Amino acid sequence: MNKPLKITKIGNSAGIILPKEVLAHLGREVGDEINLVLKPGGIELVSGDPDFEEQMAAARKVMAERKRALRELAK
Repeated sequence: MNKPLKITKIGNSAGIILPKEVLAHLGREVGDEINLVLKPGGIELVSGDPDFEEQMAAARKVMAERKRALRELAK
């Protein structure tokens, strides 16, 4: 999708209105939160917390490597 979005004044800030297709793609609706990630060439809108996703990936890796020890600890 390549659609120009207009920047509008909202109080002392500025904002854009996201089309419903974008919200649907992100799996979000009005009132939900999304994260804005600054990138060298622009921005990225993500539906989850990127730091949390990185932490969970690291945790999954450790859990896979230490599966036997974790099973023993769970007894």
